This record gives sequence, structure tokens and C-alpha cells, in this order.
Amino acid sequence: MTAGGLVFIAATAFDRKFRAFDKATGALLWETVLPLSGNATPSTYEAAGRQFVVVPAGGGRLRPNAPPESGGMYVAFAVPKSATSK
Repeated sequence: MTAGGLVFIAATAFDRKFRAFDKATGALLWETVLPLSGNATPSTYEAAGRQFVVVPAGGGRLRPNAPPESGGMYVAFAVPKSATSK
């Protein structure tokens, strides 16, 4: 979770989506599709005054009607400056 109240989750093998929710309202604010499923806890960090969120995308879980996919990568996104504080 960020200081601005963003909650990130990527714990599904079925759609490979990585999502950001508003902590106060639960509203979906943003989503994207990862190259492989992200069955792990995202983490945030700061570099050069910008906040980033990173999630391991390793796949390795079964999806209906699809072969199991595995890999090993981290995918990072810059958090919009307007979302880093309230």
C-alpha cells in the first residue's frame, strides 16, 4: 500500500492482471496484464524521488484450458506522482 492509499494485488493465475485499488473506497483505479501470472506480493520502492511498484511475474500456476506457463521476471511500474500522497 502506498502513502496515497493505493493497494496493489496480482494474486491470480486466471487472468494475469495486476490491479490498483483505492484503499478508502475499494474502487478499481488501474489494471494491466502481466506477461505471466503474478502469484506474489507486490512491493513498492522509491528511486530518484519517484515511487515504483514491482511484482514478480513467474507464472507456474494452472489456468483452465491452458498449459502451465513458468518464467522468472519482475515487472515494475512508476506510480503517478498525483497518487503518491493525499
